[in-house]
Amino acid sequence: MNDTIAISGHRVPRDIVDPSTLGLADAAAAIRQGDITSEAYTGALLARARTLAELNAFITIDETAVSEAARDADKARAAGSAAPLLGVPLGVKDSYLTKGLPTSLGLDSLAHFVPREDADAVRAVKRAGALVLGKNNLVEMSYGLTGHNARYGQVKNPHARNRVSGGSSSGSAASVAAGLVPASLGGDTVGSIRVPASFCGVVGFKPTTGRWPRNGVGPISHTLDTTGAFARSVEDCILLDRVVTGDRTAEVSEDSYDLKGVRLAFAPRQFLDLVDPEVEGRFREVVRQLQDAGAEIVEVDLGDDFNALIQTATWGIFAHETMGAISDFLRRHDIPTTFEAIYDGLKPQLRQAWGHIVLPGGAGAVSAEAYQTTLNVRRPEIQRRLDKAFVAHGAQVILQPTTPCTAPLIEEQATVRISGQDVSYLALANHTVSASSVGLPGISLPVGLSRAGLPIGLELDGSLGSDSTLLVLARKIEGVLGTQPTAI
Repeated sequence: MNDTIAISGHRVPRDIVDPSTLGLADAAAAIRQGDITSEAYTGALLARARTLAELNAFITIDETAVSEAARDADKARAAGSAAPLLGVPLGVKDSYLTKGLPTSLGLDSLAHFVPREDADAVRAVKRAGALVLGKNNLVEMSYGLTGHNARYGQVKNPHARNRVSGGSSSGSAASVAAGLVPASLGGDTVGSIRVPASFCGVVGFKPTTGRWPRNGVGPISHTLDTTGAFARSVEDCILLDRVVTGDRTAEVSEDSYDLKGVRLAFAPRQFLDLVDPEVEGRFREVVRQLQDAGAEIVEVDLGDDFNALIQTATWGIFAHETMGAISDFLRRHDIPTTFEAIYDGLKPQLRQAWGHIVLPGGAGAVSAEAYQTTLNVRRPEIQRRLDKAFVAHGAQVILQPTTPCTAPLIEEQATVRISGQDVSYLALANHTVSASSVGLPGISLPVGLSRAGLPIGLELDGSLGSDSTLLVLARKIEGVLGTQPTAI
């Protein structure tokens, strides 16, 4: 075994490297090059997961199985395998079916359900040599933004244990931020990757809807659902995207951080309307840094009614499609429960919400006619306005603060305070719903800490199908702004 490990292109003495600080690409390269063994690396991550169990980032870890898989990976490497993720353990949101490993969807009633198949995205990372360290905690049925789970516990923010992690992919974000895994798989319908990425200070990538496979993942909305990833750098997201999709066009050279000729848009009237002053201040400072690095910044206006339009459209689709999407998923994958049984077992707050907006007879349910109007009229109008920013103004991405505030206190998660106003926790997704509404790719980058030491996120949204361009630009912007260290 080598005495040094290559980290970001530099050789570092192995005895001073904390395995929990390795990113995905560096860990994969270290195992392939023989700098470390998968067994040793996996053992170190398992030990860290035991030490930080109070974060509630994982629901299930099968230490015996993952340790055996690590030894098998080392044997494969000795036999000549050079798989891109060989021997690297990942976290997987517990909404993804995993063969031989329990998949709960966040529900007590499915705590012991063991699927006979992997979700397509899990199959893809396994085929690339990755191991599943464990199944990440999540909000029940992925229905929430703060990280609270009645059965498996509140996921705590690694930067401050009294703060929420964000949700619904709560444990996925927290496990990456805390150095329990170098990357994890999550899901995003209205912000469930980007919100926790922002709160936990990691990179969260939501591809264009449909770019990553969704088969085998517990759904909410077939129109809005997207699988995606958390990592500590954009480079690691590029690696995962390449593994899952086979698309290699987003590769970036180390010295390509020049932003000259890059045009970035932001819409202050829409995305700085209800934002904490400290978050807005950091956002404007970031915009100045990007300008100083050569980027051209253009202000756009998406219309007085834009926020109301995306809120009505996105949440209406979200709720209207839930019952059908879940019922179909349960049938297709032989999951031993029913929609009605899930509804009856939900925690009181969530059961009340489903009764109001998900069940067809609920007082807040969207009618079939209103749903069709949203699909045929409202969504095209949202797309038209966003296209104006991308086409008429020539912007490659739209910038905004990922979340309007930093992570709220756990005890204040039902009603949060933003810029002096008490608002519903749903406001945490006020910015992320924009990309979700029409399926745009989006990525959240950590861009610093508040005075209280809480992460602040920057969201970049690209045009439909521009994932490779978005990832390349995000990598350049990350090069200008820098990356964030592990939280703990």
